[in-house]
Amino acid sequence: MRPVADRYPDLLPLFLELCAIPSPPGRERAVADRVLRYLRDLGLSPDEDGCGPAIDGDTGNLYVRIPATAAGGTPLVFCAHLDTVLPEGPIEPVVEDGMVRNAAGTILGADNKAAVVAMLEATRVVLAEQRPHAGVELVFTPREETGCDGAKAFDYGRLAARAGFVYDHAAPVGTIVDAAPFQRTLDVVYTGRKAHAGIAPEDGRSAILAAAKAIAELRLGRVDHETTANVGTIRGGTARNIVPDRCELVAECRSLDEAKAVALAQEMLDSFTYAGTVCEVDVDVELEEKYPGYRFRHDDPVLLLGAEALDRIGATPRIESIQGGADANIFHAHGIRCLVLANGMAKIHTADEEIAVDDLGRMTDVTLALIDLARDRSL
Repeated sequence: MRPVADRYPDLLPLFLELCAIPSPPGRERAVADRVLRYLRDLGLSPDEDGCGPAIDGDTGNLYVRIPATAAGGTPLVFCAHLDTVLPEGPIEPVVEDGMVRNAAGTILGADNKAAVVAMLEATRVVLAEQRPHAGVELVFTPREETGCDGAKAFDYGRLAARAGFVYDHAAPVGTIVDAAPFQRTLDVVYTGRKAHAGIAPEDGRSAILAAAKAIAELRLGRVDHETTANVGTIRGGTARNIVPDRCELVAECRSLDEAKAVALAQEMLDSFTYAGTVCEVDVDVELEEKYPGYRFRHDDPVLLLGAEALDRIGATPRIESIQGGADANIFHAHGIRCLVLANGMAKIHTADEEIAVDDLGRMTDVTLALIDLARDRSL
């Protein structure tokens, strides 16, 4: 096979360019503008919705439709997110021995800019080669890393496609995600009463003590093979010698089984509430369904299409369930059967994040294979 640079000349340069632009959640503007310019240079007419301010950001969802050029078949939507986790320093992408890494000691941003460029390059090829297709739609979302906020704000009535693909799983190319979890989040605030910790501790009501008692009773970590729970942050108090009157913490639980997610969230809520009662402090808990889960049957036509596209490019399909959510969860909630495919990125959210140049090319190959295959079948 010809080198990636020969087959897809825009791919690696665009990936390096996008990775070098910081785009933490809510601040995706510069990356979004570059994606919009790329699409317009292809002769397309992308647009951006106005959800940015509503989700505390500077960028809305980007959307473009490439009308079908073939009769029949199934239109597809491809989605990638524009944001990354917060970088802790400058981003200086470099290519070393066929791998793209960051030379500056923070994230690379392959999550999810590797998917962005694969979808853009495949679109360029479809247009340049005038490939017949049943319709292609692209959605690029902001604030995925904070809970799929952009995807939640998107108007799904705009989509002609009822099936789609998201490349947002850090695993070898060939991995197909058949199930993703239901997630519940809990934001907890304990309010007690201040007192001098040495002179009159009995006059105080410790908010931190209440939080500690609750956390000690929680089932955290891997609860079972499809369920997890975590307390992510905790903060409170003002000084060493003052009984703390306020403590805030955030927690979550998730499960591939919705009933388990609901039950565990209630169990956690009960623990937080009971600890407040025992410690005589007020407690306020905000419980939210962050995103719904889903599960594909292994004979689902969308899953089979993904497996066939992977097989066509020489990648061995392998199915697994994951405990991470993605924009695909939100698409499913709106009736769009959206399959997550791994795209080869590794060590995401760390300073060691990397991806092979060849995998950027292979996911472009996969995108084109999906478009070609969907032209001739009904899903």
